Amino acid sequence: MDPARSAVRLTVREAIHTLSSCEDGGRVLSTLGSLRRYLSGAENPALPGEQEEFARVHFSALLRCLVGRLSPGWLGLLPDGQVEELWASFFLEGPADQAFLVLMESIEGAAGPSFRLMKMAQLLARFLSAGRMAAVMEGQCRQVTEPASPLLQETLLAKVVGLPDCLGNRLQRENLDAFLPQNYFPLLGEEMMRALHAVVDSLRGGWDCSVSFLSQVLGKACVRGRQKEMLGVLVPRLTALTQGSCLWQRVCWRLVERVPDRAVEALLTGLVEVAAGPEVLSRLLGNLVMKNKKAQFVMTRKLLFLQYQYSTPMLQSLLGYLATDSQRRPLLVQALKGLLETWGSCSAIRHAPLAQQRYVSKAVLICLALLGEAELQDSRDELLTSLMAGVKSRLDSSLPVVRRLGMIVAEVASARLHPEGPPLKFQYEEDELSREMLALAAPRPAADSPLEASPAVTPEAAETPGSGSVDGGVPQALLEGSGSDLDSDDELVPYDMSGDQELKKSKAPTYVRDCVEALTSSEDWERWEAALRALEALVIRNPAAAREVSVELAKVLLHLEEKTSVEGFEGLRQRALVAVVVTDPAPVAEYLTSQFYALNFSLRQRMDILDVLTLAAQELSRPGRAPKAPQCDPRGPAPPPGSAVAPAWRAVVEERIRNKTRRFSQGSARQGRDARANQFSSVAGYFFFPLIQHFDRPLVTFDLLGEDQLVLGRLAHTLGALMYLAVNTTVAVTMGKALLEFVWTLRFHSDAYVRRGLLSAVSSVLLSVPAERLLADLPDELLETRSWLADVADRDADEDCRMLAVKALLLLEKLRDRLLPLASP
Repeated sequence: MDPARSAVRLTVREAIHTLSSCEDGGRVLSTLGSLRRYLSGAENPALPGEQEEFARVHFSALLRCLVGRLSPGWLGLLPDGQVEELWASFFLEGPADQAFLVLMESIEGAAGPSFRLMKMAQLLARFLSAGRMAAVMEGQCRQVTEPASPLLQETLLAKVVGLPDCLGNRLQRENLDAFLPQNYFPLLGEEMMRALHAVVDSLRGGWDCSVSFLSQVLGKACVRGRQKEMLGVLVPRLTALTQGSCLWQRVCWRLVERVPDRAVEALLTGLVEVAAGPEVLSRLLGNLVMKNKKAQFVMTRKLLFLQYQYSTPMLQSLLGYLATDSQRRPLLVQALKGLLETWGSCSAIRHAPLAQQRYVSKAVLICLALLGEAELQDSRDELLTSLMAGVKSRLDSSLPVVRRLGMIVAEVASARLHPEGPPLKFQYEEDELSREMLALAAPRPAADSPLEASPAVTPEAAETPGSGSVDGGVPQALLEGSGSDLDSDDELVPYDMSGDQELKKSKAPTYVRDCVEALTSSEDWERWEAALRALEALVIRNPAAAREVSVELAKVLLHLEEKTSVEGFEGLRQRALVAVVVTDPAPVAEYLTSQFYALNFSLRQRMDILDVLTLAAQELSRPGRAPKAPQCDPRGPAPPPGSAVAPAWRAVVEERIRNKTRRFSQGSARQGRDARANQFSSVAGYFFFPLIQHFDRPLVTFDLLGEDQLVLGRLAHTLGALMYLAVNTTVAVTMGKALLEFVWTLRFHSDAYVRRGLLSAVSSVLLSVPAERLLADLPDELLETRSWLADVADRDADEDCRMLAVKALLLLEKLRDRLLPLASP
């Protein structure tokens, strides 16, 4: 055996024997001092060979001996903490990996709360604050020629990443701040950056290094859900370092390439969230998606199709990363094909949540903005096929948001894929979502692009908006003159004619029958418009005359078409129909419900029938209902003076008296007003039962259970509203039972709008039917409905459906809680 090795072995054996049994403070101090010469930072160090032998063979045994002797009495052998400082120096100055493993081993092996456990925990905190974790990782990076055993690396990896969990379990309420996850993992990120700096310095000096251990630490921390803490430290530093250094870029690429496959998804998700733009992401990842199949699947499939909770900037970074390199751009084209195929899938439209559909639509628009004309033309036919299929499916949806998404994507995609054809334009309401999506589709303007030639406002005018005109809006340039004399009339202020009304030649009809005649046979379009505007007021003012021709009038209004450009035509027609139904509920409701399932009606007319029935029922069920004053269309001209309704002066006077009068009790007056009979109760059956009878009978042009699911959803909502308005009526129990049977038949409908209507109908039943009658007459229906509601609240893809199901379940719980005290005696 080598004499140097024998000498080190003999010295360490004698020192361990002395430390294990000696109680003399001076001898302990001298023994520890003699062993410090084998540490690398000692004042009189031993020979390099002896230091290597000590670190490789004997250091861990010495540390275990020191841990075994740890006690208050042993540390107090000498004053001023001399023994403790010398004892701690072996952990803080010796080989970092062995010291760290012995510290973790002693903490895990300590029996409950004790002096030894707290001392070792405090020493571990000093170990971390001294930057020794960077030395642990750096030592693993330098072991290229003689790599450590896989078991040792796996143990070290588990201890490094699992340190917060281990210390939290051991210390519990006495845990130190340094071991909390929110503090430890940012520190671990800082230590990793130190190790990376050491690796780069070694590479510049010509020494080989490996970042595999760092990759495993990073991947394991990300798998544990600590991406934000780790990458929040690493990404800003690496972003700055890789901007001007090819060596740092290669080190960063190797760092992410060596991450285990099981951690690739967690790492890439965190990187895409933290990285500030596609250029930064490209510098950090390189061509990882071309080298690693798991990374390619995550970046081009999982983050685009299976997950949708990420923000729009993250989506732009992800797709922009695929577009920043020529080798990756084919993956962007492939992603666009998959996105359009998913976007146009009927099954996805029906079952995917709205948030996911918005996410996929945004991704499609971003891809279209990033790809060039040549790349799109190569796949034009395939993309157009998916686009057209998706447009048809989305326009057939009963949800306005889905239809609007289809319109926006269709407009943008058709313009990019078929620029030579006529532009595709839809009419839809602009909201925040539509403006955001159109902004995503717009290509970014070049930094040096010239401004478009257009009349511009001078800077002076921009700074002082009021300097270009004087009172009355006359331009100042006209007042100053332009080289010619101004006529005195030019200085006159124009007369404001914005409030003027157009004079009508035809006088508004005075009787209801005159309105019917004007709407059916008149060729005088001014008289036709005047009759339409005056009809609601005439019906409300002359209910007896309106009842004589109520059904005929309802028929005329239902089939009425806009023959001229009457502003607010739909509102005028609907309010007139509602007034007719309210005036003569039973026969008119019976006529409208019979026409709902009749032939030769458009879907618009059928939905108009449902809207009119709902509004009329709401008006009839209003407590203390009085004849409603006619509503004038705010956008149209005012009605002629001859048709104006006299002001309700009596109501005005009574309101003023009521406000000026001091009353000591208001309860009885309010109770008397609310206790009036519900006028809807006697006619609820005419509104409800004809609508629910024939929904399952398909007609030649009308199939509620087939393609006309929009009308089916509106029907479900209407039935629920009628049920709710029939509260406390004698027919409510019968209506509730019929409505629950209707819901049970359609409970598994694929359209979300229909399911929303069904869930609203269930809530209406629970609110309208008395609780005692529900349990007495509908116990089986309630049990079946409860199980269905629980399933919808847990599994339905539509968020609104889940919320409605939860609300209905809460109503059931309140119903049960209210009835339990009654049944307990």
